[in-house]
Amino acid sequence: MSHPAFTPIVDSLPETVPFVGPEAIERRTGIPTRARIGANESGFGPSPKVIAALRDAAPEFWTYPDPENHVLRTAIAEQLGIAGDEVTISEGIDGLMGLLVRLFISPGDIVVTSLGAYPTFNYHVVGYGGDLRFAPYRGVHEDPEALAALARETGARMVYLANPDNPMGSFWPAADIARFIATVPGDCLIVLDEAYMETAPEAPLPLDTTQPNLLRLRTFSKAYGLAGLRCGYAIGNRRLIGAFNRIRNHFGVNKAAQVAALAALGDQAYLRSAVAAIADARTQIARIAADNGLRALPSATNFVAIDCGRDGAYALAVLEGLAVDGVFVRKPAAVGLDQHIRISAGPPSALDILAESLPRALVRAQSSAG
Repeated sequence: MSHPAFTPIVDSLPETVPFVGPEAIERRTGIPTRARIGANESGFGPSPKVIAALRDAAPEFWTYPDPENHVLRTAIAEQLGIAGDEVTISEGIDGLMGLLVRLFISPGDIVVTSLGAYPTFNYHVVGYGGDLRFAPYRGVHEDPEALAALARETGARMVYLANPDNPMGSFWPAADIARFIATVPGDCLIVLDEAYMETAPEAPLPLDTTQPNLLRLRTFSKAYGLAGLRCGYAIGNRRLIGAFNRIRNHFGVNKAAQVAALAALGDQAYLRSAVAAIADARTQIARIAADNGLRALPSATNFVAIDCGRDGAYALAVLEGLAVDGVFVRKPAAVGLDQHIRISAGPPSALDILAESLPRALVRAQSSAG
């Protein structure tokens, strides 16, 4: 029987989801999630002003959203001190990644990233036939110098760096990022993922929208607490930003997301309180780790990577031991990083459950390790 053919690239790919959500774990195991501290969401929720704005706007949700995202895009630009046509908005950073890979990567084009970095970026590159090349982490940090060198050596069309970093939580100061940018060839697009910028310990590299090969990605999913609404934005020069209008889904950012992001942006006092709560949670997670003989890595994000002290198999056993108690966490997959588990900042009630469950998970892991 004949059937419609997929493209050769799609035909070669497996069906996959880069992340396994707690909902899927619940469906598979029947164990309800008691502490959702694995997806780097904000357990502190959005600003009350966001909730009020959504409630007020609900009667208008029968209408299509503004396809130009004009009000939100203008507000972001004004806050950043740049022009409105130097910002584009999409369905979270993940949506932006799919668009920018489509814009710049043809089958066989080389893309450089870190081995173990954010997997959804890789998912999009592979989906468009890109050739991924990997620079190893330097210890538990991404290595900007190695990334730039690999981009030069391979003639890469694109290089990806997250700062602060997921999954390890590390951070490079602005001067290091500036040196990295300066050493990447001008015909190679630099994708600087700043999803966790609001929780960084110091100000990021100043914005320079004259840089012809730099796109910076930010989101409302983390510190602003809007992960479920999917709203992120890219910052860059007019040529780069304007190109998104050639291919983007113009109704992709729904009206609720536009309303919520605008209200969140307007409540910087709440953002500061959320960032403070995240910092307190990181301290509590580190204390829980230390109480159990584990080491917490310094973090510039809304999560903490915990070194379980053995290998990846043991860390996986710890993760699975927590899951038995309904505690949802994640872990890096790459060898050299996979001895860690990654715990999201959450409210005291969730971290109390973690403190109660982690000793039992360690006993289970030690028993399975023999």
